[in-house]
Amino acid sequence: MTQPPPPPSGPWGPPGPGGYPGNAPGPQWNPQQGWPQTPPPAPKRGMAKWIIGAVALVAVITVTAVVAVSCTKSSGGSDKPTAAPTTSGAPTSDFASANDTGPVSVITEDPSCAPWLPIVNTLAGSQDNGWRQRDPAIPAELWSPELRNQYFAVADAMRQGADQAEPLAKLTTHRVMRQLYEQFIAYSRAYADSIPTYTQADDQLGVTAVTLGELLSNICQAINFGSASARAPLVPPAAGPSSVAPLGDPSNPAIFLRSVDPTCPDWQSTFDDYNSNSAVTTWLKTDPNLPVSQWNPEQKAATAEVIPVMTDLADRMSKLGSRSSNLTLQDFASLAVQYQRAYLQALPTYSKQDNYLYDAARFAPGVILGACKAAGTR
Repeated sequence: MTQPPPPPSGPWGPPGPGGYPGNAPGPQWNPQQGWPQTPPPAPKRGMAKWIIGAVALVAVITVTAVVAVSCTKSSGGSDKPTAAPTTSGAPTSDFASANDTGPVSVITEDPSCAPWLPIVNTLAGSQDNGWRQRDPAIPAELWSPELRNQYFAVADAMRQGADQAEPLAKLTTHRVMRQLYEQFIAYSRAYADSIPTYTQADDQLGVTAVTLGELLSNICQAINFGSASARAPLVPPAAGPSSVAPLGDPSNPAIFLRSVDPTCPDWQSTFDDYNSNSAVTTWLKTDPNLPVSQWNPEQKAATAEVIPVMTDLADRMSKLGSRSSNLTLQDFASLAVQYQRAYLQALPTYSKQDNYLYDAARFAPGVILGACKAAGTR
């Protein structure tokens, strides 16, 4: 299965559905949700399809502190087997990932996960001021004094979160994690900077920042619950990149899509096709809490039918990534493919912890779609 489970239920609203990004009817998450702070219960999978990047930020601001919360759990740690990033030569800078020039792979250990937790928790707390009940379509010029205060408080928190993520971009040993942190910083600041003259189009900046945070958190969750280390050895390695994005300045990273990439329309159509597939909609009705040993015949049949569709999606994402000349987009596409394939490899011995691989697999293309939409509205 390549569709990640919806965000877990928690203090911010009922559980959401677990599909991939697309133009599905209705929001994926409750509009009142914020950045959850508590550890997630067992994941649930709903019927709505992915709409990261297509809905207003109010419907998507759910970066899971939840997911990062368990990054300090003892269920995952340095005693697990881990695949080191491919490097060449000795480190040449204060970036631990400076010499990671190899193919993107499923990440089984990363030192930045533990410090990511308090950053996300702080962001979650900042939204407990009535901001989650706002209407994101209202422009800044029409805000009430109370609503203005709510927006500016959240903007300040996002700036602080971005500042706190700067050292993590240097701490991580993985190139793609560094890029995720840098883009989280860039899009968070861009959204915060838009607040004085906010219009609904600026929501897409926040959508992308939030999706980046979700992706980082679920990568860490997969590490700490052991699904990454259990499944990574089963995934065929990706082809090595011909070149990689140069090291940037984490104190002032640039948004990776300033204009719409030529592949953006095909990313959208790929997920429109996927989400409309009857095998996918049937599979989304199954219970992801059940280990494979407890699947009934219907769940087994639904899974068997969706596997080829999910495999095709991985192949299509791989081709889309290779078509782009944007090196960061290429890495994010490779990340999506690797986690998608890891999830597929997990299915014969599936347990609910594997849903963190699924979440990472869906949030990675969500970042690309969100960035495409943000570029197209500016």
